[in-house]
Amino acid sequence: MRRLTKKKTLSLVKELDAFPKVPDSYVETTATGGTVSLIAFTSMAVLAFLEFFVYRDTWMKYEYEVDKDYSSKLRINVDITVAMRCQFVGADVLDLAETMVASDGLKYEPVHFELSPQQRIWHMTLLHIQERLREEHSLQDVLFKTAIKGPPPSEPPREDSPTPPAACRIHGHLYVNKVAGNFHITVGKAIPHPRGHAHLAALVSHDTFNFSHRIDHLSFGEEMPGIINLLDGTEKISADHNHMFQYFITIVPTKLNTYRISADTHQYSVTERERAINHAAGSHGVSGIFMKYDISSLMVTVTEQHMPLWKFLVRLCGIVGGIFSTTGMLHGLVGFLVDVVCCHFQMGVYRHPEVS
Repeated sequence: MRRLTKKKTLSLVKELDAFPKVPDSYVETTATGGTVSLIAFTSMAVLAFLEFFVYRDTWMKYEYEVDKDYSSKLRINVDITVAMRCQFVGADVLDLAETMVASDGLKYEPVHFELSPQQRIWHMTLLHIQERLREEHSLQDVLFKTAIKGPPPSEPPREDSPTPPAACRIHGHLYVNKVAGNFHITVGKAIPHPRGHAHLAALVSHDTFNFSHRIDHLSFGEEMPGIINLLDGTEKISADHNHMFQYFITIVPTKLNTYRISADTHQYSVTERERAINHAAGSHGVSGIFMKYDISSLMVTVTEQHMPLWKFLVRLCGIVGGIFSTTGMLHGLVGFLVDVVCCHFQMGVYRHPEVS
């Protein structure tokens, strides 16, 4: 009884076979079939090889949500060189609540404003990268993938010069409230005031005013080398002593999650404006460099993603099955057309001429 049951089961399974085997004696191989098979196998190998590179590659996914974190502090990273002596300029932050932020984290270093040949090459390279980033937005994804935590790269050191330095490099970081504010560099050191703050500008001669400046680095949040910010490498030359440079910055909180790091950083957009201060002509204001920033209520989450293994296998199966089906249909169609042409040709050869 058990043997009969097994035989019935095997016969039932054989009837369900969707891949019937054809005896070799009924199979005929041709040169055209071998050629088509060779083309099919080559195409499969090439497409599978390219698909493997697609599987290894990653891409960045952007998601947007409302930023609910208003209690934390915002870090401002600054590295600006001004063409004035350090004793004549001062930098500080005044936020929307008229709160003056302590600038203890900033350092004033006497330097030369003119760059050495090596420094100029470094600066021109940075400007070239900035230009490419404005044209090729996809390069930003490459920078996100290669970002790591740490201080940003600095320009090459300058050779010793016999002339004393006449410029001031202001660099360091500040922690401010996450509200709109104004980071500015102007004449005189900042002093606290009951109604805000003031700068001791009366003791500085107008002839020494020169707010030509170079922004080597300006970022918000954690410092990450490899990330090039929008104002990095900006250089402005002032033709007048009394000149105002304004940068209107909109900061976008950004969470970066890649396979290398996970960091809270910030991107920003900027609008620039500059004008000469001439009270007689009606152009009023204060000479200096003013960076007025505002924080967006939206937060961007940038996540590096990778193709899952199951999707890669499904795509490979699609490549193999698609090429097999397509080449089979093409081979059958070509064979049919060849048979039709040959049959007509043979009928024309063996047709008897008509007797008139």
